[in-house]
Amino acid sequence: MSFESEVTETLDVKGLSCPMPVVQTKQAVDELEAGDVLEVVATDSGSMSDIDGWADGTSGVSLLDQEEREDGGESVYVHYVQVEE
Repeated sequence: MSFESEVTETLDVKGLSCPMPVVQTKQAVDELEAGDVLEVVATDSGSMSDIDGWADGTSGVSLLDQEEREDGGESVYVHYVQVEE
């Protein structure tokens, strides 16, 4: 499932490895309003479990979906995080 039509902001953390995708996701979420959806695009496969774990343990956010895509022959990992109302 894709949440592209609902995305408020996109965060590109391609090329970064743990813990930076989570750190930058948290910083971006802190700037959003309730109900906003942040799309996070990463190249670190570990971001799948890292962002899932962070969202699960963080009050006020929900992980809506995650997916792996191909982009120019490279795997990218896309996460949709929503700020709860």
